[in-house]
Amino acid sequence: MSSTADQPAEKQKLGWKFPRTFWFANGAELFERAAYYGMFITLMRYLSNDIGFTDVEAGVISGTFSSVLYFLPTFMGIMADKIGFKQALMIAFTLLTAGYGLLGAFQLKSTALVSLFLVMCGGAIVKPVISGTVAKASDSAHRARAMSIFYMVVNIGSFSGKGLAGFLNERWGLQYINFYAAAMSLAALVLVCFFYKNMDTKGTGKTVKEALRGLFKVMKNFRFLSLILIVSGFWAIQGQLYASMPTYIERLLGSHYKPEWLANINPLVVVVLVVPITHMVRRFQPSSAIGIGLFIIPFTALLVALASTVESIWGQSISLYFFSVHPLILMVVIGIGLQGLAECFLSPKFLEYASKQAPEGEVGLYLGYQHLTTFFAWFFGFVMAGLLLQNYCPDPKTFTPEVRHEWRMAIDHKYVFTMDSALEEDLQEDAAVSQSIRGAFQDHGLDVPESARLTEERENVWKVTTEEEEFTVKAVVLKHDNREWTELLVSTKEDRAPEQTPPLPEAYAHAHYLWLVFTGVGVSALVALLVFKFVTGKIDSRQKALS
Repeated sequence: MSSTADQPAEKQKLGWKFPRTFWFANGAELFERAAYYGMFITLMRYLSNDIGFTDVEAGVISGTFSSVLYFLPTFMGIMADKIGFKQALMIAFTLLTAGYGLLGAFQLKSTALVSLFLVMCGGAIVKPVISGTVAKASDSAHRARAMSIFYMVVNIGSFSGKGLAGFLNERWGLQYINFYAAAMSLAALVLVCFFYKNMDTKGTGKTVKEALRGLFKVMKNFRFLSLILIVSGFWAIQGQLYASMPTYIERLLGSHYKPEWLANINPLVVVVLVVPITHMVRRFQPSSAIGIGLFIIPFTALLVALASTVESIWGQSISLYFFSVHPLILMVVIGIGLQGLAECFLSPKFLEYASKQAPEGEVGLYLGYQHLTTFFAWFFGFVMAGLLLQNYCPDPKTFTPEVRHEWRMAIDHKYVFTMDSALEEDLQEDAAVSQSIRGAFQDHGLDVPESARLTEERENVWKVTTEEEEFTVKAVVLKHDNREWTELLVSTKEDRAPEQTPPLPEAYAHAHYLWLVFTGVGVSALVALLVFKFVTGKIDSRQKALS
């Protein structure tokens, strides 16, 4: 009597029952994705704000980290086949726990590079092992259901990780997101150690030499390489969810907006629309569906670029019935939503189109290297983001103290002035306000009587309380390009009136050019696809005529 697994798929009664290892592997994937996306959405800002790298340096480091992370899984998978999936996962989550913990514990340039290397290696091991576990824990009939669960887990991890990152950043700062990521990785390590059972990988592996030979064969295929580079333009714009967008919003509007939450619009749109759109375009030529995605993607960047124009027409607040929103946030939300829509058209058809470019008998090889789109896109996108931010939306730490004051007045309605850092010695717990501090307030037209009290609210944050007002003094450490200094920021409890808010410094007058450049990248990718389709069509027609 044949087993269920041996029966034809159409005669089986499909269910949702999978081995325990399948569920534990997905649990580990959930922890890993929550950790990774929580860290990744804040990485550029953390490297710049807390570690002290320049925008260009942060872009190169983030681009190298993320692109190599998508390149290594093929080779890490070979190692996992040799030593066993469980052992590989234990090594991976140990590296991830150490890497994230080190990244948060020491805010130094050298340790940041070492920690990102550990995270990169650990993440590259997890990718092929978890997906391999999902495949091996399901038969051919149930493979689609198993992969759908895996895809859902990835998106839940992405959504929750970015959402928690926004909360942690607001409460404690970017540094603590790395501690959260380390805790998630440690939880995954415990799960793997005690509950994950090894999978049989006998006869499934290949050698490094074979992998490199396959890579060279793929890279020499003009059609496939061209298609990879074209679609990389799409993902380079998509990658600005992590590269440019968080920093851009923080520098133009302040840190009270949560770009981590805004980025979650993308996976939400994909989860809701990918199935109906995939069904709608099921009879489309793959190039047509990809073309729709490439047609939409430039508009996602253009909308953000037009936010300054919208603001000049409608002001800093647009009423949407029950609430109001800043024009930049509105344009970003619409743009991210359109990115998700474009992804629904492009992603399901890209693999099909890529497979048709592969020579006969080599489809599996070519699909195995389709992740090269992300390799090129992430490196190009992040490096470009660093260069464009530096030129059009510069780091406020590069401003003079006077211009930095002007910037803070524009983005923070509670900010009043920056106190001389030498007065930090006078900021003591539960004491009378010193004459020097009262003099600093009086220099800015603020009366602080001798009866005012000074109390320490928490580390590096003090309150100056009078009978009529309450002020907060916060010590902020700034790091930039091998320099470190402290600024004492004074804020009030109440918001300043809108008419008292000055415009952003002149340095941000052309900030929207950043998005115009990426609009050009998207248009170029669409044009390149049309040229690619025309040229390959001509070549195919000529070869057909000669045969």
